[in-house]
Amino acid sequence: MIKIDHLSFETLGNRIHTNRELGMMLRGEKPLAKFSGIRDRFPDVVERYIRLFDRHVASGRFVRRDHFLAIPEISRAEWGESFQTIYFALPNEVWRIDAMIELRSHVGRWKEAQERQEGSLLGYEDWQNDIWIAGEAARRSKGLLGFHDD
Repeated sequence: MIKIDHLSFETLGNRIHTNRELGMMLRGEKPLAKFSGIRDRFPDVVERYIRLFDRHVASGRFVRRDHFLAIPEISRAEWGESFQTIYFALPNEVWRIDAMIELRSHVGRWKEAQERQEGSLLGYEDWQNDIWIAGEAARRSKGLLGFHDD
């Protein structure tokens, strides 16, 4: 998988879940994972990773839910009909899927509170969210993408 410097252990001081979700979920360390992209256009490497999760859905260790969001008509020729998010949750944590869908359904600027809630739903602890949010603020001050506090 791709290594992104601003997501490294050296930068954050802790390891993010990206590319580690499956093992963490199998150990019960992560309650929810999500994968998003254009419907039927996930990169092959992501498709292979999703198939690994699906093996555990078949055995009852995980629950899978696919959520689709229509793409505005003006962009459909380029992107396709819908944006797809695939959620995997531990069976006793399925409530997190509905909470994540609700969180992501609010159109508008993404703020620190939403960033923190998303991190918590994905299984990050408060201290990890604090580090992530501080990094987002730093990236924002450099003109990079991030949440908005206005």
